[in-house]
Amino acid sequence: MSVNWGRLFTAMITPYDQAGEVDEQKAAELAEHLLQHGSDGLVLWGTTGESPTLSAVEKDRLFVAVKERIGTKGTLIAGTGTNDTRTTIAQTLRAKELGADGVMVVGPYYNKPSQNGLYEHFRAVAESTDLPIMLYNVPSRSGVSIAPETVARLAELPNIAAIKEASGNVLAVSHLRSLLSEDFLVYSGDDPLTLPMLSIGAHGVVSVASHIAGRAVRRMIDSYLAGDRCNAMELHEKLVPLCEALFCEVNPVPVKVMLQELGFFAGACRLPLVAPDERKKAFMLDSMQKAGAGLVEPFLPVEKGSPSC
Repeated sequence: MSVNWGRLFTAMITPYDQAGEVDEQKAAELAEHLLQHGSDGLVLWGTTGESPTLSAVEKDRLFVAVKERIGTKGTLIAGTGTNDTRTTIAQTLRAKELGADGVMVVGPYYNKPSQNGLYEHFRAVAESTDLPIMLYNVPSRSGVSIAPETVARLAELPNIAAIKEASGNVLAVSHLRSLLSEDFLVYSGDDPLTLPMLSIGAHGVVSVASHIAGRAVRRMIDSYLAGDRCNAMELHEKLVPLCEALFCEVNPVPVKVMLQELGFFAGACRLPLVAPDERKKAFMLDSMQKAGAGLVEPFLPVEKGSPSC
């Protein structure tokens, strides 16, 4: 399946109120803000959105609130993957009912299946839906990597259309790209590797940094695609220290700290994630300050219905 997905997705956080409950209004505001600051689409229910701590009811309400706010202004993908195939299928079917444009399915975590087990898991999910599927390879969290050869087998299924590649292994990604047709989309899942990944054939990025510096990430991608390698490299070099701060603690702890500093209260992360210590928090905020106003933009409320960029 060939999909016309954009270059920049934001893996969106889940905002909570002071009581720690999902704040749907804030989520809707953030979604529109992100689309106005460079994103082509959003991924909800992902790791950055603290999906392991969200109930089924909370996921539904979050998705509905964002969908009602953004309409067709951006592609909306739901992270439906779990370590149980039946649950993954059920969540995928629910995402379809809610109006998702596609789903992102992570490699089953903790179970550590074989490559054949991975294939059968993803095949079962693909056969349960007609939605386009983005595989998600993140071995640092799942405990097992989806091998390039397995991805190539899965790409033969009609609705497996893309992969978010967060292994950090550029050589493996280069091999992966050589096995796949051009219409199968590879997205970087690591913000600091976006430019290197573009250089070996990646289509774009599923980003966390775009919460903080969306327009800069967009300019870097667009500059590279336009052949302006110097500007792309300059932006890359400026973004890397910010990305280092964004991942100095487990995601999404740093991005929530930074968003609050920029004027958007996203609430604390739910347990078992906790706030950073003062030293790391100071490092995060200092990195934002050093990045400067040309890179990091304050959060400004977006009026409902405002046009996206």
